Amino acid sequence: MNLRVGFVGLSHLGLNYLAAAAEKNFKTIGFDMNSKLISKLNKFDVPLSEPYLEKNLRKNKNLISFSDDFSLIKKCDIVFISQDVKTNKNGTGKLEDIKFLINYTKKFIKKETILVILSQIQPKFMKNIKFDKTRLFYQVETLVFGRAVERALYPERIIIGCYNKNIPIKKKYLVYLKKFKCPLIKMKYESAELTKIAINTFLTSSITTTNVLSEICNRVSADWSEIKPAIMLDERIGKKAYLNPGLGISGGNLERDISSLKKLIKSDKNLKLLTDSFEKNSKYMKSWVYRILKKRKLLNNSKNSFSILGVSYKENTNSIKNSPSIELIQSLKGKNLRVYDPKAVLQYKQRNCIQFKSIDQALLKSKILILMVPWKEFKNIKVKKNIKLIIDPFRILKNKNIPKKKIEYYSLGK
Repeated sequence: MNLRVGFVGLSHLGLNYLAAAAEKNFKTIGFDMNSKLISKLNKFDVPLSEPYLEKNLRKNKNLISFSDDFSLIKKCDIVFISQDVKTNKNGTGKLEDIKFLINYTKKFIKKETILVILSQIQPKFMKNIKFDKTRLFYQVETLVFGRAVERALYPERIIIGCYNKNIPIKKKYLVYLKKFKCPLIKMKYESAELTKIAINTFLTSSITTTNVLSEICNRVSADWSEIKPAIMLDERIGKKAYLNPGLGISGGNLERDISSLKKLIKSDKNLKLLTDSFEKNSKYMKSWVYRILKKRKLLNNSKNSFSILGVSYKENTNSIKNSPSIELIQSLKGKNLRVYDPKAVLQYKQRNCIQFKSIDQALLKSKILILMVPWKEFKNIKVKKNIKLIIDPFRILKNKNIPKKKIEYYSLGK
C-alpha cells in the first residue's frame, strides 16, 4: 500500500518518528508553523543533537519533504500530531498548543484520513477531541533522548488507544504499524493515556530507589558498583533496570508525567506520598555536587576556579531541560566557572562563567574538576597536576587518568 504519512509538529518527537517512518519506506511530509525551521529542514540542517537522526533523514531524503503549507495535509493517509508538550518550571505539561494544533490540522484532513495523537497528553484528553472517533487514535510514545531513533525504529511494543478496542484498527494505520514488527497492544483511550504515565512512574521509582541506595552506600562504606550486578541478575528486576545512580530527574518527560499523576491524585494525602517522595529525592540528588563543595568549604574561597564538564541533562543530547548542571552553575553564581559540553550551549550569560570550545581550555587554571554528564569523550581526559579535587558522580574517570599524587575523589554510591 503506497501510503503518505504526515507529522504535524517537528520538535524532537516529530522528527524522530518521521525519520523512522521514512526508514520503513513510507513517503513522509513534516509540517510545522515555524517557517525558519522548515527552511533549515529542507536543507537537512537538523537543529537537534540526536544520534543517527540527521544521517537517517539524509539517507531517505527522496521520501521526505517539509512544509509550512498545511493545505498539503490533504495528501496524507495518516496524520500524526507529533509536537512535544512543553512544560513549566513545575514540570506541568501545557496542552494549549497541542489543542490548537489539532483543531487547526483538522481543517485540512480528508474524510478518510486517520488522525493519530503522539504528543504527551493527559487522561480524558482524547475523548474531548471533536473528530470521528473511528479514525482517531492515541499512540503512546516511549522515546529516550540519546536513543530516540533506535526506539522509534525498534519499539518493544506499540500501545494504541482506541475509542472502542473491539473495533479493528483501520487498514491503512494497521499497514503502517505492522512495518515495525512488534506486538500491538490495543486499549481504550483512558487506559492508553494512563499507561504513558504508568511507564514513567515505574521508571521514576527505579531512579529514586537507586539514588537512595547509592546514598546509603556512602554512609556504610559499601560500593554500589559491586551491588548493581547482583540486582541486574534478579529476573524480577532485570539487567535493563535503571540501576545507575544519578543527579535527580531531569529532561522534562518524567517530570511531566509525574505532574500529570499529581493532578489525578489531587488532594489525597496518602497517594501524594509517592509523588512527593519522587520530587523531594530528585531535588536532594540535584544538590549532591553542591553539598560536597559546601561540606569541603570550597565555596568560601573566591580564588577557587571550577571546571564543569557537561551542560546537557544527559549524554548524547543538546537538551538542557531541568539539567542538574544548569542548577549547579546557577548555585555557583559569582564563582569562577570554566564550562565545556560537546553539544549543549548555555542559553544565558552569567558573570565569571565562560563556556569553552575544548576540554583543555576548560581545564586550565582550575583546582576543582566536576564531571556532570557521562559523555564518552570525557573518559579519555588526562587530569592535569593543577587539579586538587575531582567530583565524578558517574565514575567516568579511571585510575589511569588520574595522577598518582593524592587527589580527593568523589562519586555516587561509594
